[in-house]
Amino acid sequence: MATTTSPRFTDEQEAEFLELTKHSDSVELKLTVPESHHASTAAALGMDPLQAQMRQVFFFDTPELTLDKAGVVVRARRIQGKGDDSVVKLRPVVPDNLPAELRESPSFRVEVDAMPGGFVCSGAFKRPLRPTAVRGALAGERPLRKLFSKEQRTFYAAHAPEGIGLDDLAVLGPIFVLKLRLEPEELSRRIVAEMWLYPDGSRVLELSTRCGTDEAFEVAAESRAFLGAKGVDLSGEQQTKTRKALRYFAKHAQPAA
Repeated sequence: MATTTSPRFTDEQEAEFLELTKHSDSVELKLTVPESHHASTAAALGMDPLQAQMRQVFFFDTPELTLDKAGVVVRARRIQGKGDDSVVKLRPVVPDNLPAELRESPSFRVEVDAMPGGFVCSGAFKRPLRPTAVRGALAGERPLRKLFSKEQRTFYAAHAPEGIGLDDLAVLGPIFVLKLRLEPEELSRRIVAEMWLYPDGSRVLELSTRCGTDEAFEVAAESRAFLGAKGVDLSGEQQTKTRKALRYFAKHAQPAA
């Protein structure tokens, strides 16, 4: 995955991006804001932290991040005021190479994540869970694998390195996340702001918006113009919040019992 600070795609990247989106379900446009600009960005966009939804995000991997190296992400979340959920994701993927039965499943989604200078296409199975499910599994009340559906477990087994079962994984987390939905009058679409709070005191502020695969460039231009007019820094180094979390917690991870 490219994560350069260049604000534009090269001709080669643009051609690849168009080919991927042609066969994907959606596009999510993302921008991470430099930490030194968090306060000014929050003020410019009128963010009210008391309106944010709190989340706990847990990742599961080996202390050596074996899954991450294989492009597999296993995650569970607790969401304030809602139920829990779990995800098994593979990235990168080429949509045309995915089996037809995967694309036909209502629980499976192919999405292109795009940021300044780079993008990645992923395929993910998501499962809604009851509000107490994740906490119960982490407390040892049920095996970790029970958080995942049969489809998710099958997908995991097909792509995870051999010999590493779901119950073998270490818990990496939690990360506390504040999620705020913004609907600026000047922009005809919603922007989502997520603040990821890491135990070492560092933070990642990500702004994002989802759109159809046939409007990605138009929405990107509109969103960029809006954020630029608000004084948001569009040229900072882009960070992958998931990888930052994995690397932090892997240093402190205990192998599964």
